[in-house]
Amino acid sequence: MGYDLAIFNFFHSFAGQSVSMDWLILFFGKYLAYILILGAVVLLWREKSWRHRVYKFALLALAVIVSRGLIAEAIQFFFFRARPFVQLDLTPVFNHGNVASFPSGHASLFFALAFAIFLFNRKVGSLFLLGAVLMGMARVAAGVHWPLDILVGALVGVLSALMVNLVLAKGSSKE
Repeated sequence: MGYDLAIFNFFHSFAGQSVSMDWLILFFGKYLAYILILGAVVLLWREKSWRHRVYKFALLALAVIVSRGLIAEAIQFFFFRARPFVQLDLTPVFNHGNVASFPSGHASLFFALAFAIFLFNRKVGSLFLLGAVLMGMARVAAGVHWPLDILVGALVGVLSALMVNLVLAKGSSKE
């Protein structure tokens, strides 16, 4: 908990400093998610080949489902960790329910999405990965996650995207 608390305190020290800083934390921690999802939809929609569009959709959807819907949920079920605003009696920058903090569902979902995109488009995927990192940092600054929640969520997301990509690649090579 030592490093986790020290890193949390560093990021959370930005909260409450100014209206502008709190707005940035709110935007990156809560609303950037909608932009990333919309961006992924547009990226898929712009794919000219129907076959490639379906493959990429399957990659993104399955990576997100495996990461957030299966692995992160299973970990949260067995390893409950209170959120920082509950454990430290803080007021978070934005409202959030008092559900399991570890691993971060947002990090597992958006790192899975970003890394899956990175696997087929490095340039755009790098932007999505940057967005996922900024979202994770903002959620720590907001007081709704510990740094370790974000780190493990990111790891779950990246590994899920790699695993799904491997399975889909093997399946499509058999055709």
